[in-house]
Amino acid sequence: MISYITKSIAIIYLLIINLTAFIMYFSDKAKAKKHRWRIPEATLLCIAALGGSLGAFAAMKIFRHKTKHPKFYITVPLLVIFHIAVIIYVFLKLR
Repeated sequence: MISYITKSIAIIYLLIINLTAFIMYFSDKAKAKKHRWRIPEATLLCIAALGGSLGAFAAMKIFRHKTKHPKFYITVPLLVIFHIAVIIYVFLKLR
C-alpha cells in the first residue's frame, strides 16, 4: 500500500522533473538559435527517461525542437506512454 506521503513525494518529483525537462529543451533551442554551446542529446534524453518525458514532449512540440531526430521523435513519445502506464499502475492499481 502506498502512503499519502509517498504519493505526494512522487507527484512533487514528477512536477519538478518535467518542469526541468521543459526548461532544458527550451534552453537548448534558445542556444541553438544563438549558435552557442548546446546541452548534449544524451542529457536531454536522460532527463526524459528519468520521468521528464511529458515536459520534454511538450517542449518538443511547443518549440519545434528535436522533432526531426528519430532518436527524439521516437524515444520521447515511447517514454511518455511508458511513464503514463507506470503512473496508472502505481497510483490506481496499488491503492
